[in-house]
Amino acid sequence: MESKEEAGGPDAPGLCCASFNQDTTSLAVGNKTGYRLFSVTSVDKLDCVYESESPDVYIVERLFSSSLVVVVSQATPRRMNVYHFKKGTEICNYSYSNNILSVRLNRQRLVVCLEESVYIHNIKDMKLLKTLLSTPPNPSGLCALSINHSNSYLAYPGSATIGEIIVYDANNLNTVTMIPAHDSPVAAVTFNASGTRLASASERGTVIRVFSIPEGHRLLEFRRGMKRYVNISSLSFSPDSQFLCASSNTETVHIFKLRATPPPPQETSPTWSAYVGKVFSAASSYLPAQVSDMMNQDRAFATVRLHVFGQRNVCALATIQKLPRLLVASSDGQLCVYNLDPHEGGECVLAKRHRLFGSDKERGALEEPQPDTAAPAQSCQSYAATVATSGATPSSATLTGYSEDGGAMKGEIIPEHEFAAGPVCLDDENEFPPINWCRDGTGTGKGRRA
Repeated sequence: MESKEEAGGPDAPGLCCASFNQDTTSLAVGNKTGYRLFSVTSVDKLDCVYESESPDVYIVERLFSSSLVVVVSQATPRRMNVYHFKKGTEICNYSYSNNILSVRLNRQRLVVCLEESVYIHNIKDMKLLKTLLSTPPNPSGLCALSINHSNSYLAYPGSATIGEIIVYDANNLNTVTMIPAHDSPVAAVTFNASGTRLASASERGTVIRVFSIPEGHRLLEFRRGMKRYVNISSLSFSPDSQFLCASSNTETVHIFKLRATPPPPQETSPTWSAYVGKVFSAASSYLPAQVSDMMNQDRAFATVRLHVFGQRNVCALATIQKLPRLLVASSDGQLCVYNLDPHEGGECVLAKRHRLFGSDKERGALEEPQPDTAAPAQSCQSYAATVATSGATPSSATLTGYSEDGGAMKGEIIPEHEFAAGPVCLDDENEFPPINWCRDGTGTGKGRRA
């Protein structure tokens, strides 16, 4: 997420980037003066777990609740630095042939997206597994990586002119399918927690579609609006895949409810309502495609009216203190927490607003909205269970060489995961980071070049 100077002037604490971690228990933000990592497990309090003064950071990504964090700065936009922030040490750094536009992580893979290429690393030893060269021009670095390492799918645009999406298996290193998702180029894409659903929106921003993975079949279609085209900046499923939120450059965030596909009806005696339904369905098949599609599109289940509009933001759904919440981090340097009624929907209520930069006192809640009746703070629980850590300890042996095609044709597969009730807390010493350097082995401090 890029901040806009017009959002508050050149001296305003605007964000250069903001991202939630894989289970929405942590928020990473960066601006001109440095970056910060926050714990997002309480509505009333926003704990800063780490702060760095590295300037002009425009990418910062944290791996679950571990100490592994990936940082890219505007001073060296072609270099990716991987840090153990609790120890304050650099694990490794990689340099690429062009500017890094985005980075995605899960417990199996680290993906680096450039404008016309994608690099896939094994996160356990940072070995480069595959380089996807000559991908369609992707100036925004749009891509998504499933957080489920058993279904470690990668999605990126398959065309610069129409809305095609390539789904790539980052475990087995092969292309799975191509989805003709939209007529215009894709603007946003995301996977659900299990890697079985993919949501996308085009540059027009009027329709959001959900597809099955790996088949690529269209399952659901939602209409955000009809009056104007918008720039959708963020899409996010709830971890149980029951809801999907979408934010844009307008003042409204939309939350859609994903209805289950009903089973085929059993043959019963015909009724008047069934007869009318069949006639309506048959008639829609004779209508123009655009009209027929609109008749089958669902509208928003719930909405949020932001205090400002015209700014880029990132949204996410999480359960905090046993209640479903919508989180919105905006480029003006604020995090807003809203309550979501999962049964009635409607207008979401602002629970708390936090400032993300400034002193601890200045970062207090900006206003006191309606009292929160949630249960006392406790260990965070997400909408649904997320992956647990593997007991295996990765090797820290010396890294092998690299080749242009990415070397290994198939990466090491972590055994099938178990499910845990809470967020993943990785073993920093034994699992992440698995290596203490990623250099050339001579101690000269020369970084790898991909």
